[in-house]
Amino acid sequence: MDKSWMHSDRRSKAYEFGVEAFLNFAVENLLTTTHIRCPCVKCVNLKLFGVGIIRDHVYFNGIDQSYKNWTFHGEPWEATTNASRNVEEDDGHSRYSFVSEEIDTDDNDFGDFGSDPYEFANVIGDGDQPVYPGCRKYTKLSALVKLYNLKAKHGMSDVCFTELLILQGDLLPEGNTIPTSMYEAKKTLCALGLSYEKMHACPNDCIWYRKEYDDSTNCPTCGISRWKKAKIQS
Repeated sequence: MDKSWMHSDRRSKAYEFGVEAFLNFAVENLLTTTHIRCPCVKCVNLKLFGVGIIRDHVYFNGIDQSYKNWTFHGEPWEATTNASRNVEEDDGHSRYSFVSEEIDTDDNDFGDFGSDPYEFANVIGDGDQPVYPGCRKYTKLSALVKLYNLKAKHGMSDVCFTELLILQGDLLPEGNTIPTSMYEAKKTLCALGLSYEKMHACPNDCIWYRKEYDDSTNCPTCGISRWKKAKIQS
């Protein structure tokens, strides 16, 4: 299936046709129009909505361009622990660092989940468990994603992140499902094949600074500067 539309301008016909093709694909495979994982950049397949809301999200927020294998929407699983190395031809910096290359893992660190679906299921099958008994806001997976987002956003080292996981586990009630090491976190994230690429965007959401706009310093649509103005201390 052609997925090139995922990198198209959200105002283009290619993107429009691609979104409809994706939604039709999901409905045909999942046999539902009301409980589908939303692949927009904010929901990252962690939330379930109906087709109409997902369509709005994908247009307003943009689709997660790293979601190359639509496993949550009926596409057969393929090994993707190394998929992030094929993210178009951009610089590959990961906004959330769910990238095997970015987080210093070897291709064989976690085995071949693509050839052993049972092993893959063992790794992520408990992802929907509450992060601690009785918690309704976060699952094990959503909590891990939130924590890993912080790691990448603030440039935490692996050692620092491991210590944060240990502290978080100690602070939460007994029986919590927070990973106790960076290795465990990597294993889950790499098994899922999650990856993100870091790109600058116009503050008004007109364009992404990529491909033909990669070296631009101002938005060609609204003219606003790509860069934030530094505050001058008086």
